[in-house]
Amino acid sequence: MRAQLSGQEKKRKRRCGVKGENTMSVSVEKKPFGVTKDGESVSVYCIKNEALAVEIMEYGAAIRSLRVHHGGAWTDAVLGYDTLREYEENDGYLGACVGRVANRIGGAEFTLNGKTYPLAKNDGQNHLHGGLRGFDKYIWDAEILEDGVKFSRVSPDMEEGYPGNLAVSVTYRVENGALVITYDAKSDRDTLCNLTNHSYFNLNGGGSVLSHVLQINADQFLENSNQCMPTGKILSVDGTPFDFHVPKPVGRDIDADDAQLRNCGGYDHNFCLPDTGDLYEAAVLSSPKSGITMKTLTTMPGVQLYTANFLGPWAGKGGTMYDKRGAVCLETQFYPNAMRCEGFRKPILKAGETYHQTTVYAFSAN
Repeated sequence: MRAQLSGQEKKRKRRCGVKGENTMSVSVEKKPFGVTKDGESVSVYCIKNEALAVEIMEYGAAIRSLRVHHGGAWTDAVLGYDTLREYEENDGYLGACVGRVANRIGGAEFTLNGKTYPLAKNDGQNHLHGGLRGFDKYIWDAEILEDGVKFSRVSPDMEEGYPGNLAVSVTYRVENGALVITYDAKSDRDTLCNLTNHSYFNLNGGGSVLSHVLQINADQFLENSNQCMPTGKILSVDGTPFDFHVPKPVGRDIDADDAQLRNCGGYDHNFCLPDTGDLYEAAVLSSPKSGITMKTLTTMPGVQLYTANFLGPWAGKGGTMYDKRGAVCLETQFYPNAMRCEGFRKPILKAGETYHQTTVYAFSAN
């Protein structure tokens, strides 16, 4: 069954300039993409209208391309690869659905209901993006819908150390100039669940993003250690390089003499959003060069700004070189390391309850 937006979410979408229903016809096409090293076939699905054309693979339920129509041309606004083998062999989570828990867990373990669960240490001594083989490395089942595609899989009990059989789905729909992503999950045991999409956005189609202009509607962000791990402290953005209330170029303060920026080689921090469950305009990214603007809306309480500090160098789609600070990620989420930080809302999904969140990437062009 296709996940539906609540009435509150529809109202919020209209207030933020995203229409609640389609006014453009949408087509969905399935095409073969490749064969894995294990001999499994993988298809890609193109969801298209006159404003957007989005390709999503069964492998990792990953966005492979996202083309924005403007000025009579199309610009691919996300990083990706030409072949399935490149997705299998490279890290970076390009465009993937990340889980069972996105972002970092300090010490690679968590305690739930009095029991401690050890996890893979795949980020130094910490756990990152679901482990050694997270959701990004699996082939998902796909169902074509009228205006999109629903991807689903069951993550079995103790996969990557997490308890419970978790039935999860992520649905991608194109509505006018927006890509609407809804996530749903249910477990038969208490577990953790914190899903996100890890697209790398470049509104020029390539090159540096330091001239992209960014606004983030957040008053606070999380302090990180020198391992890019939230310490539990919540800091004000006022008077810091993390103040994006007024739109500014991504590169204006990225090399400022600031301990938080030095800790992560740039921005790799969670910004704190209203925890209301309503769809909220978290960020606006725009390119003066291409004239493309992308709004990020979410029902989640956090958004991770990552400026691709550890990207590349390597060749991506069409031979385009991807390098450090060649993209911006805006990953909607619960706060990272929440299981190890007092006062943070925990990403605990109780047995039989439903995890549900919505994220929208809405595009326009001048």
